[in-house]
Amino acid sequence: MNRQVVLVLTLLAGAGLAGAIATGVFSGGNRSASAPADDTAPVSMPEPPQPDPADAVPEVTPETPRSRPRPAPAAPVAPTPEPAPPTTATLTISTDVPDAQVFIDNKFIGAAPATATEVAPGPRKVTVQAPGFDSVSEFVDVVPGPRDLTLSLRTIRLDQRVEVKHKHRLGSCEGRLVATPEGLRYETDNRNDGFTARLQELETFEIDYLANNLKVKVRGGRSYDFEALTGTPDALYLFHQEVEKVRQRVLKEGR
Repeated sequence: MNRQVVLVLTLLAGAGLAGAIATGVFSGGNRSASAPADDTAPVSMPEPPQPDPADAVPEVTPETPRSRPRPAPAAPVAPTPEPAPPTTATLTISTDVPDAQVFIDNKFIGAAPATATEVAPGPRKVTVQAPGFDSVSEFVDVVPGPRDLTLSLRTIRLDQRVEVKHKHRLGSCEGRLVATPEGLRYETDNRNDGFTARLQELETFEIDYLANNLKVKVRGGRSYDFEALTGTPDALYLFHQEVEKVRQRVLKEGR
């Protein structure tokens, strides 16, 4: 064969092989349902549905427990200092007579009840006075701090005594005159001369300073003449003054 014939045959053969391959490919892709299935052909499985990201449950990562910070130690509380003890006194003075005048060491404080502040510690003389009453004084040992005092002007105070000699018509006897709020009494070893009488029962109670004589007459009883045993009338005179002042007050108040 010549070269041209060989070339033609070669081209025809190539065209036939290409048609056959093309026919097989197209016939396999359009296989009829009645055609028997090829068990060796791979079976395509449907893909599983993909979850919707909106329905996904977020993964919870356990939180690592945080260590709590320890509280700072409390600062120590300084103790409250105790107040310093007082160095002076505060005296509140009351009486049983309204508006009585109050004095401390002869210094006027005010009308009762009166309060004196910053009184220096130590012995102090407290005095109260009111018209119609004898002044009353009391010595107080003042210590620092508050203190209440009550001094009574209405209370009858009487504690007087004097050594005397009772003059008889014949002779005399010695003893002691004692005066208290309960009355006057003569204490002596001579039982016949001793007596006790209330101040209201003294009909006569008179002093003769120059004669050194105190005359006493008990209501419904005897009369007595006393003289100071010391020989001077001063003690007897002072005794009479103190007793007579209380006696007049008792008579006035009707006690």
